[in-house]
Amino acid sequence: MADGEFSAWVGRVETATDAITAQAVAGLAATVDLDVPTRDRLGLSAGGVLPPLWHWLGFLPTTPISGLGPDGHPKRGGFLPPVPLERRMWAGGRLHFQGEMRIGEPLERRSTILSVQEKTGRAGRMVFVTVEHRFSTARGLALVEEHDIVYVAIPERFTPPPPVAPPAPLAFTEPVPIDAVKLFRFSAVTFNGHRIHYDLDYSREVEKYPGLVVHGPLQALLMMEAARRRRGGAVPKAYSFRGVRPLFHFERLEVVGTAVEGGEQQLATVNGDGHACMLATVTW
Repeated sequence: MADGEFSAWVGRVETATDAITAQAVAGLAATVDLDVPTRDRLGLSAGGVLPPLWHWLGFLPTTPISGLGPDGHPKRGGFLPPVPLERRMWAGGRLHFQGEMRIGEPLERRSTILSVQEKTGRAGRMVFVTVEHRFSTARGLALVEEHDIVYVAIPERFTPPPPVAPPAPLAFTEPVPIDAVKLFRFSAVTFNGHRIHYDLDYSREVEKYPGLVVHGPLQALLMMEAARRRRGGAVPKAYSFRGVRPLFHFERLEVVGTAVEGGEQQLATVNGDGHACMLATVTW
């Protein structure tokens, strides 16, 4: 599905190979505050099973500095359409877990642009791009992921979206410390150069946010980890998430979740005002 000037990008395919190293896994484990004994108990070493969502440590955007735009992202164009709107955000995603991926083993990723759609909303013109990633090992297909990217113009001032309530009734609430150091380390381990996550002056003065923005994938991962801990480390069948409100480094963060009903569980990240920032559904 495509709209207007970017219709030619729909159906584009890109393939890549990679392996997620034990060193990268150790870096993410430290970032989400797993100590070494816990990391060892979970088998997060070479040959161990990669936890759900930790595949984001692979296929990193190693664009040279000369190829980056002023926001720290790769310049527009290449595989993704050259949308001229300045702000690019990871809006959400849907994942279906098919099999194991192991730390250090070769992985293949086949990426296809499924759709490019233009819409108009509160923020003005918006362009949504959905990319499907299919991850395979020597054993076959391991993961199918749809990644939603949204492009919007930078506003003159920050206006928060209407508040969204978290799911209810809650079965658990878990506070998670968030600060600039955690955001920097997550950016580093995922090789994410977007300056809104670590450059406070840029985030405030250029993109008009009141603080550093907590990564969408970090929030999605924190929800997944909290849910799995309460189910003995089980691997879900599917997971979907979407951002509904920016979360900033100076805010209080809680991960919350409902009881499992009909095989599904609702999760959210919630700020200090009680507003949901990211909503998710995990299917067990």
